[in-house]
Amino acid sequence: MNAIEALTQQRLLLQLEYQTEKEAFRRQTEEMGLLRKVKRGDAWWTVRVERSFYNSLNQLCVEVIRTADQEIEHNFEFGRPVVFFSGQTSPNNKISIKYWNFTGSVSYVDGDRMVVSVPDSAPLTDLQSTEGVGVQLSFDETSYKMMFDALDRVMRSKGRLGYLRDLFYSRQKAETFSFAPLHFPYLNKTQEDAVNHVLWAKDVAIVHGPPGTGKTTTLVEAIYETLRRENQVLVCAQSNMAVDWISEKLVDRGIPVLRIGNPTRVNDKMLSFTYERRFEAHPDYELLWAIRKAIRDLRSHRKRGDEKYHQKMERLKDRATELEIRINAQLFGEARVIACTLVGSAHRLLDGQKFGTLFIDEAAQALEAACWIPIRRCSRVILAGDHCQLPPTVKSIAALKAGLGKTLMERIVENKPEVVTLLRMQYRMNEEIMRFSSDWFYGNQVESAPEVKYRSILDLDVPMEWVDTSELDVKEQFVGESFGRINKAEAELTLLTLQQYFERIGKTRVLNERLDVGVISPYRAQVQYLRSQLKKKEYFKPFRHLITVNTVDGFQGQERDIIVISLVRSNDEGQIGFLRDLRRMNVAITRARMKLIILGDVHTMMRHPFYRKLFEYIKALNAPE
Repeated sequence: MNAIEALTQQRLLLQLEYQTEKEAFRRQTEEMGLLRKVKRGDAWWTVRVERSFYNSLNQLCVEVIRTADQEIEHNFEFGRPVVFFSGQTSPNNKISIKYWNFTGSVSYVDGDRMVVSVPDSAPLTDLQSTEGVGVQLSFDETSYKMMFDALDRVMRSKGRLGYLRDLFYSRQKAETFSFAPLHFPYLNKTQEDAVNHVLWAKDVAIVHGPPGTGKTTTLVEAIYETLRRENQVLVCAQSNMAVDWISEKLVDRGIPVLRIGNPTRVNDKMLSFTYERRFEAHPDYELLWAIRKAIRDLRSHRKRGDEKYHQKMERLKDRATELEIRINAQLFGEARVIACTLVGSAHRLLDGQKFGTLFIDEAAQALEAACWIPIRRCSRVILAGDHCQLPPTVKSIAALKAGLGKTLMERIVENKPEVVTLLRMQYRMNEEIMRFSSDWFYGNQVESAPEVKYRSILDLDVPMEWVDTSELDVKEQFVGESFGRINKAEAELTLLTLQQYFERIGKTRVLNERLDVGVISPYRAQVQYLRSQLKKKEYFKPFRHLITVNTVDGFQGQERDIIVISLVRSNDEGQIGFLRDLRRMNVAITRARMKLIILGDVHTMMRHPFYRKLFEYIKALNAPE
């Protein structure tokens, strides 16, 4: 299949995914109760609608404070579309919902406070004075539009973009420069190779980083070295969190970054290099603000028969545009790295911008169509990630089976193994935790750095344990569509197992050494149940700040001293659902630095070769000498 045929098929599959997601969203909105949506973190109800103001991008914004269910983790993040509604409870406890007919977009969120940009025509007084107001996530039409547009352009393209398209879909050798390799004393051998391969690549290079191998460190170095040869580069990733992470590391390295879009972790360091903050800090900004205010005043006080209205308006608009262009030119001129999400690279601020090199971090988590959005602006592409960890999210089973989940990174790894550098030295895990993952996923090529090889919390402690839950009388339960499964008895045992391990270490030591713990479950219902039980248990009170409970996706890119995994599945048929996606398990087991405890029903899990092998591996470690 040639590139055009393959991309045409991608477009059809993306269309299928779009329809599946839109339909699921419609059904959810109509059928799912409001309280379930709140529980899932897709809605806030109730909220207080506070002040409204114009932001530096001249968008009308409104501040929203969540007043109920504040402990529930939510899914609101920068750029996501939202709708407002009012929910009234009738005497027979039925909730009736009325939606306002405009869509807003999250422009900033921190804890229980969110700023939403809304159309100028939004009835804000109405919002502020209505009882029982709530806000919920809406269907994200924009991202799909941008992906469809990118695919269409790539298929039509002739020049450089057409060349890259045909190259990525064929076995044709990618072109390279040739010069002597550079030496970097603070990188290990494979990291040094990776940076050199990036610098030699004319078309494409891939940095494949298994867990704990210092992929970010390597990427930052590659960007730093590229900037000695180019004036500016574009750095993208699938999620806002991944963009923040790499941006922060680049800033630490002394590289001027301009972050388009708002960061997820809102701290002063992050905010200081966002476009909006820099724009507001520009000396010409006050004048621009005054002109924009004059335009708004002129609009709202327009007098009938005012012949000079249009002239005044045009004059003010021209002046505002001129100032805006000047400020932008300066901000973009000073930045060496422009950082944004893949979809964010279609932002109007980047219109007409071209870059020599594009770096895509976490490339194995992004749909191929999303990667083409920034590739259109660049002449060579560097991808970094690990296709043996979390895959992109695809909701349509049919589209997934037909290949929508296959990423651009996987495609290039298959077609051009010569452009891939595997990082082989890991600095996170005890050797025995790492060994299983290395054997199963990386052809036994990853090794442990000497300083972490034997790291452990207790003397003579075995770094991996499997607690068999098949003796428990209780089986898994199914909680509502798309909310997943729950196993309450296993959740209780999970916390009891953690408590017993803490008792072995000793309370004082856990607190003094700040030993941190991740409790992971693949199912959201189990995660929420574990969180609520953890809050109730008096024993864990002093340790709560050290324990995080989340799904596998929530732990991507993170690590903890101790990891406890609750697998949930327990049934007579040996059904394990999406635990069959082994890449997720690879992420879960490789978060642990020193201790990994897995709780799972051995009879249910053993029918799958991966879990059987894992169980046998752990059993052998724990066997008496």
